[in-house]
This record gives sequence, C-alpha cells and structure tokens, in this order.
Amino acid sequence: MSKRLPVFPLGTVLFPGLVLPLHIFEERYRTLVRELVTSPEEGPHEFGVVTLRRGAEAPAPEGADGPAPEVAPLVADDLYPTGCTAELRQVTELPDGRYDIMTVGRRRFTVKDVAQGEEPYLTAEVEWLPDEPADQTAELLAPRALAAFRAYLELLRPDSEALDAVPGDATVLSHLIAATAQLTTDERQLLLSAPDTATRLRTELKLLNRESGLLARVRAVPVPLSDLARPASPN
Repeated sequence: MSKRLPVFPLGTVLFPGLVLPLHIFEERYRTLVRELVTSPEEGPHEFGVVTLRRGAEAPAPEGADGPAPEVAPLVADDLYPTGCTAELRQVTELPDGRYDIMTVGRRRFTVKDVAQGEEPYLTAEVEWLPDEPADQTAELLAPRALAAFRAYLELLRPDSEALDAVPGDATVLSHLIAATAQLTTDERQLLLSAPDTATRLRTELKLLNRESGLLARVRAVPVPLSDLARPASPN
C-alpha cells in the first residue's frame, strides 16, 4: 500500500522508537509543522525523514552572514531509498516563528518517487515496510547482540555505563544498536532496510565484532590514534 507523505531530508538516519529533536527554521518546514499541528486527522501526526545521499539539508538560517545559497531541487537519486516517519510528540513555537520539536521514529518506508508540487515542502510516494514481530531466531540472537553491544561500548567508552536500561524487545534492541553504534550512513541504511529483526541483529553482530576488534587493536598499538582512526560517521 502506497501513500504520498511529506518528507524532511536530513543528514541522519532515524529508526523506529528513537527520539529525534529538530529545530525548524525554514519557512517551508514551518508550514509543514503548522499543518501537522492543526490537522483534523485522527492518529499520529507524522512526516517522513529520509537521509540525504548528497546535497544539503537546508540553506543557511535567516540572519546568517551573507545571502543563503541556492539549493537545487532534490530528486530521488539524492536520497537513500529507505526512510522512517517521525511522529510529532512536542512542539514549541519560538517568538520569531521558528519551532523546536520533539519527534519519535515510528514506521519504515521505501521511497518510490519524490515531488515538489503545490506544497512548499518535498513530498514522496512511499510504500510501507512490514513490521513483523520478532521470531524465534531473533529472540535467540538478541542476547548475543546485547552482549556484543555491551563489549563494544566498554571499549568505546570504558568510563560510562554500558546501558542504562536494557530493552526487553528484540526489535527495539536492534533499532537501539543501529542508532547508537558508530557506523557509517551506508551501514545504518542497511540496518534500517533489513527485512526483519533477525537479519538486522545478525548484521549487527558482524559489525559490532568488527568494530570491537578494531578498537582493541588500536588500544594495543603504541602509535597516535589519529594514525589509525577510521573516518568518523557524519551522524
């Protein structure tokens, strides 16, 4: 089943259940927030978050030095094909008309096409990706993935708590790992588009073991970390 959905191109990857705060300064997205807040439709008020493959999120905010650069219209190839809706949970209107909003990831989708029509913001025709409950394989993989995630966090941030709270649901855990681990945008997109929880957890186990191995080796070699560091994820 497809639907036309307002979309917000960003340089980050949103996962279901994860919190995403946003500062809305562009007029077209202020319009989107106003429309969502005043919409009479029942149910969640949401828009799509899609990750930019190339291009800019938005021109410079009003008031920045110099004129705002012109931004070429986005096309489908400028975006990664899988996105996630952001449900509005809290909206704060600022005195100058900008908004601070708090959103939570809700539903995954595949982008079929994008268009700049009558609305000032971008819209996309999307197809919803199924969110099937975790099966027995996923339930068996979840403890292994959690153990690998704890070991990874201990290497990454040894002085901090590995996890304040452990998700009891395998799917929630898979999304938390995908959003928290220091991965590339391509890797996050791979996890977002995984067909099921078991596939996502299995992929995360491989990625976490790889990252933990790299972190352990960096600690063991007495050379500057800058000589060994991998390029940081843009997220």
